[in-house]
Amino acid sequence: MKSINFLLTASFILSSCTGTYQAKNSNLKEKTMTIDSTKQYGFNRDFLKNHTTIIELKNANSAIALAPSWQARVMTSTAEGNSGFSFGWINRELIASGKILPHINAFGGEERLWIGPEGGQFSIFFSKGNPFVYDNWQTPAFLDTTPFQLISSTDSSALFGNDIATENYSGTSLKFRIEREVTLLSEKELNKLLSVDTRSLKCVAYRSDNRLTNNGDNAWKKETGLLSIWMLGMFNPSPAVIITIPVKPGDEKAIGPKVNDSYFGKISSDRLKVSGDHIFFKADGKSRGKIGIPPLRATGVMGSYDSDNKILTLLICRLTEGKKDYVNSSWQIQENPFSGDALNSYNDGPLADGSQMGPFYELETSSPAADLKPGESLSHIQYTLHLTGDPQELDKTARKVLGVSLEEITGAF
Repeated sequence: MKSINFLLTASFILSSCTGTYQAKNSNLKEKTMTIDSTKQYGFNRDFLKNHTTIIELKNANSAIALAPSWQARVMTSTAEGNSGFSFGWINRELIASGKILPHINAFGGEERLWIGPEGGQFSIFFSKGNPFVYDNWQTPAFLDTTPFQLISSTDSSALFGNDIATENYSGTSLKFRIEREVTLLSEKELNKLLSVDTRSLKCVAYRSDNRLTNNGDNAWKKETGLLSIWMLGMFNPSPAVIITIPVKPGDEKAIGPKVNDSYFGKISSDRLKVSGDHIFFKADGKSRGKIGIPPLRATGVMGSYDSDNKILTLLICRLTEGKKDYVNSSWQIQENPFSGDALNSYNDGPLADGSQMGPFYELETSSPAADLKPGESLSHIQYTLHLTGDPQELDKTARKVLGVSLEEITGAF
């Protein structure tokens, strides 16, 4: 298995906020936020249970709800038990309908596994020779409607797997296995990552280890197409939510632009801002746009802050130091199919005809392109954390992990 180095230093990682919070919550000066039942974790977990099998991992007031039938994605989570805020976006209308749609079934979920590339000559979303237009775009069933098998589970972790055979746009046959282990982090595990005292906050934190193994007889090569692990999280948008992404400084000619906003057309300055070595992006679900961070700019850290609900969401992933080859998912035959971004964020919005899938916003991470020999594996690990509570305490974490204050985030636009 290829070894993956963690770019982040210990000072970039959060303190523990699980376990002891149940005892510490009474010390909070701020009242627990009041939310309607459709935004509560318990309501959404029970809704999901009425329509699919749910595996729930719990640790004190922290919990996550996994859906094996939908590729073991984390549908939603809570830091405050059943009455706490439900952090993941859920497509209740589609789920309740029981329908299976063409192209994609966007069930939602705050962390799901995909495989790239989506477009280009090595795409696994388009059949050989078909033009790159929406009518020909099809999410593979193994990323959409095919269940993952539960291999093992405990109260705090669950391991899933699936064996897959497919063909890319160029006609290359691909056989591989996906294994995905999701673990709700304990206080002890988080204490190993301490750098900020967040004991006065409420938090849910989990790690996912996503492994891709070449089960075929041939090595995967650039000339015939490589795959990558692609993680996407769908969250609840609001005019009060701003995405923040720190980037590495350096010469643009050497390491690329700080941000790529060419996916769906340039994004206006009232929605996307570059300030020093930080990217700020509105996540209000009202204007469709996507941004990417080139691999040599990416720190492996991104997040968002919801100032209305006082929720700081953080995504931390392990990147391969110096690795530049990331699959390109643009819908065209590409001059450089390995010039993709390492981190992405998407803000949903109405299409030209006024229809809209969400609204939601996404935080996304990708592994490098996997040039695997038969039997070799690549692992992509990421941590998802939601913290809520006293803004002054949240500010300490934001400064340490994202490198900016909450005031800078909320005042970006």
